[in-house]
Amino acid sequence: MFSGMKISMLLFALLLLQVVAAQAADTLYDIPLKDIDGQPTSLKAYKGKVLLIVNVASKCGYTPQYAGLEALQEKYKDKGLSVLGFPCNQFGGQEPGTNEEIKQFCSSKYQVTFPLFDKIEVNGPHRHQLYTMLAGEGSPFPGDIKWNFSKFLIGRDGKILKRFESKVKPDSPELVQAVEAGLAGK
Repeated sequence: MFSGMKISMLLFALLLLQVVAAQAADTLYDIPLKDIDGQPTSLKAYKGKVLLIVNVASKCGYTPQYAGLEALQEKYKDKGLSVLGFPCNQFGGQEPGTNEEIKQFCSSKYQVTFPLFDKIEVNGPHRHQLYTMLAGEGSPFPGDIKWNFSKFLIGRDGKILKRFESKVKPDSPELVQAVEAGLAGK
């Protein structure tokens, strides 16, 4: 009995240590991702930039926000902003296409030039690790993603600055002011 209890405690301690080590080692930039073409990547190339991470969908009432996201990208890219789109089909099945179809739709309908990534899940048991970091318990803005086109603003240091719900348009004063403050390092 005593040795079984010791073994259980040891296993628990090892598990706890593993969890703590995994959390401590992961930064936003180290999370494994795939780009829209299915190639392995990460956010390392965006270190030092201000990021606007958005879960996107092609058949949503908010889909016209692609135009505003592209305009924001164009206006501020030379100052250090990168808009990053993460397709997701968890809300009303509004992103049913393949990555190739999504890429084609975004480039032909909205002339999107900002990076798009592999379709992911942003909620639930298969939530992608990126969204666990953005909206999980350890986030300054925790809670499930409510719908397509939710936005997270990330500072140059990789810290989450703000969270915006779907209804906040890319050209809204509150979002533009937050982007400008992030770019200014404020």
